[in-house]
Amino acid sequence: MPGAGCSCADNHWIKAFCAASAAGMGLGRWADADAATAQRGLYDIAPFGNVSFLHMTDCHAQLLPVYYREPSATIGIDSSYRRSPYLAGKEFLEFFGIKPNSREAYAFTHLDFTEAAKVYGKMGGFAHLATLIKQIKHSSPHGNFLLLDGGDTWQGSAASLWTQGADMLAACNLLGVDAMTGHWEFTYGTAQVLDNIKHFNGDFIAQNVSLSEEAQFASGAETGSVFKPYVIKEFDSHRLAIIGQAYPYTPIANPKRLIPDWEFGIQERRLQETVDEIRQQKSADAVILLSHNGLGVDLKLASRLLGIDVILGGHTHDAIPRPVWVSNARGKTCVTNAGSHGKFLAVMDLDIGKNRLRDLRYRLLPVFSNLLDPDLKMQGLIDKLRKPYQEKLQQPLAVADKLLYRRDTYQGTFDTLLLDALHKVNDAEIALSPGFRWGNTLLPGQTITYEDVMNHTAITYPNTHRRNLLGVEIKSILEDAADNLFNKDLYYQQGGDMVRVGGMSFHCNPHAEFGQRISQMCLKNGDLLGANKTYSVASWALVNQMAEGRAMSDVLVDYLKRQ
Repeated sequence: MPGAGCSCADNHWIKAFCAASAAGMGLGRWADADAATAQRGLYDIAPFGNVSFLHMTDCHAQLLPVYYREPSATIGIDSSYRRSPYLAGKEFLEFFGIKPNSREAYAFTHLDFTEAAKVYGKMGGFAHLATLIKQIKHSSPHGNFLLLDGGDTWQGSAASLWTQGADMLAACNLLGVDAMTGHWEFTYGTAQVLDNIKHFNGDFIAQNVSLSEEAQFASGAETGSVFKPYVIKEFDSHRLAIIGQAYPYTPIANPKRLIPDWEFGIQERRLQETVDEIRQQKSADAVILLSHNGLGVDLKLASRLLGIDVILGGHTHDAIPRPVWVSNARGKTCVTNAGSHGKFLAVMDLDIGKNRLRDLRYRLLPVFSNLLDPDLKMQGLIDKLRKPYQEKLQQPLAVADKLLYRRDTYQGTFDTLLLDALHKVNDAEIALSPGFRWGNTLLPGQTITYEDVMNHTAITYPNTHRRNLLGVEIKSILEDAADNLFNKDLYYQQGGDMVRVGGMSFHCNPHAEFGQRISQMCLKNGDLLGANKTYSVASWALVNQMAEGRAMSDVLVDYLKRQ
C-alpha cells in the first residue's frame, strides 16, 4: 500500500521567484475532446418537478476562482473497496461514464491535471457561481428554489480569518443562501459564531449541537439547543423540512477550548426523534438532511435512519456526479456530496406529492469560470471586500517548480512544502502536518503569493511547536490518524486525510486492524525508528494544547524567501 515518503532536498519543489516559467504540453487532445461538451450545453437542465434545491458546500472562503486538484486515490474499506463512491481517476471516469480528456474529466479527477488546467482554466468563484444560480432560477418553470450551504464557508482564506468570517457572510447574503450548517465556522469561538449568525440572512441549523448540562443550568436556558434544529419551507402547499447536521467531531478535530460549552456528536437517536416529529406533527411532505458529517458517516446514517428522503452531504470534499441510494427499513435514502472550493453546484429537482417524495433528478454542475460571466454585483462586492488586503495578498514569494496540491490520501506536494518549512526552520528531525483537505492548487511556473500561503494555513490556532517524542509516541499519532480514515465502522471515519510526515517514511495498510496499520517507520537515512528513542518533532495546528511558536504562515513565508 502507499506510504508517506520522507521529504528530502527540497529546493526542487520551488525556486527563486524570477527563475521559472510554465511549459505547455500537448493541449490539443483536451481541446478537441471538449467539442461535444460545448455543443451539448453543460448548463442546460431539463425542467423537472415542483421544488429545487441548489447545494454548495466546503468552499473554504474562496471568493475567487481557483485551481483545485481532486485526489488520485480514495480508499474504501471492506465492501466499499474500489467501489462507488470510493473511486478516483480512470475508475471514476469509467463508473460514471465520463469521457476521458474532457472538461468533466478535468473537473472530477486528477488526471493530466496540469495539462487540462491550461485548457479549461480555474473553477468556482462567487461571482461566477452567482451567475450560474441566476441562470438556473431564470430557466425554471416553477421558481421554487432553496439555496443550501453545507458549511466550511467562513474559513480557508486570509480575508476570512482577518474579518472573522464577515467577508463570507456578506457574500453568502448577496448570493441568497437560505440555510446552512457548520464545522470550521466554530473555530472562531462561541461569541464570534453567535455574533456572525446575527448578521446572516438565512437560517443556521444544527440539530446535533447542544449546551452542556452545566452551561444550560448556569445560563437558565429553557432548551439545550444552541441552534435551530430544522426549518420548514412551504412552496405551493408543499412543506419541506431541512434538518441541519453540523460536523459531529468538531471538539475532537478542532480545539474544544474554542467552544467549551457546546456538545456535538452524531446524535442518531435525537435525529430520529426530530424526523419523527417533523413527519407526524409538522406534516412535512419531504425531509432533507443538510449534513456536514462526511460521506462515510452519511452512508451509514442513511441505512439506519428512517424517514429522511435526501442527505445533502459535505465535509469530505467528495465530488460525486451521481447520488448513492441507500436502503433502510422504510425504503431508500438518496445520499449526495457536492465537492469543495466552489468548484461545483448541485441541483436537485424534486417532484413532491402529498406526504411523500415521488421522484427526483440530480446533477452536480462544475463551475467553469471561463464559461460563466461574473455577476457584476457580486464581483463588485468581492472587489470591495478584498481591497484593504489586496497588496499584501498579492506579495510574490516564489515560483512553483512543479504542481503543488493538497488533497491526497497520504501526502500532497504542497504538504511537502509545509513539512520542509517546519523541518528546516525549526531544526527538527521529523515534521508533522495535519491532513487538511482545503487549499488551492498551483500549476508549475505559477507564482506563489502570500495569499496562496494563507489559503493553506488560515486557521485560528496556527502556531508551530517543537517537542521531543518517543518513537512509540510517533507511531501512536500515525495509528490514530489512520484509524480516523480507515475504521471499518463508518461512524468513526472523521473525514480528513492522513497526517503528513516529513523527515521519515512509513508504510500503511488501511485494511489492517487498529495498532497494526503503520510499519517500517524509517528516518530519511534509512534507520528504523526506535520505540524508546527520542526524536525532535516540529508540528503545527495542535488541538489539545496551546502552542507558543510562530504561525505556520510566517514559517512558510520565511522558508520560501530563503530559496
